[in-house]
Amino acid sequence: MRRRRYILLTLTVLGMAGAAASANGASSKPDGSATVYKWVDDKGVVHYGDSVPKEFAQSARTMLNSQGVEVGHIEGGKSQAQEVEAAKAEELAQQRAQHDRFLLSTYVSSKDIEQLRDERLDQIDGQIRASSSYIDSLGTRLQTLQDRVMHFKPYSSDPSAPKMPDYVAEDLVHAINEVRSQRLALEAKRQERNDTLAQFEADIQRYNELISRPRS
Repeated sequence: MRRRRYILLTLTVLGMAGAAASANGASSKPDGSATVYKWVDDKGVVHYGDSVPKEFAQSARTMLNSQGVEVGHIEGGKSQAQEVEAAKAEELAQQRAQHDRFLLSTYVSSKDIEQLRDERLDQIDGQIRASSSYIDSLGTRLQTLQDRVMHFKPYSSDPSAPKMPDYVAEDLVHAINEVRSQRLALEAKRQERNDTLAQFEADIQRYNELISRPRS
């Protein structure tokens, strides 16, 4: 019963739309019948009309005759933003496929990936240790310079203390900047280690997925 009422209601709506289209003389065919367009807005509401409003010009729509029978369909177009997103998605898919081919052609087993991971991490760890040691030595030099400037004005409490030479001030500024720069580099290297580990773990997981797929 509900379906019958829905059909009757739909035909009534189509009939009204068709009558309106005929009255306006729009979308008419040679035999006098009118084409009714059916489309859905962004809220999911279905609309009928003898023409599609400008704001829905890119929407998919169905063409119906005055009896409510589908006589055609027009696929919806994509907005510029949708086209950009589609292009990005396609590029990512191509990169993923290329990386999959690289994994399958480069490694015999996941053990190979694990071995390369460990070698790469050992290399980065060595760089981190060297950087940390250098920062420690810079810290010692900086402390020495800071102790030294305490013998000059305006840091010394001795009224007869000489003015701090320019080269001492320059050495201090240079040491401070070098410590800051090396600490930033150390943090970057630690982040590189985390990123490298994450990438290898993802590669291992993906490789295992690829080789577990049934071969056609």
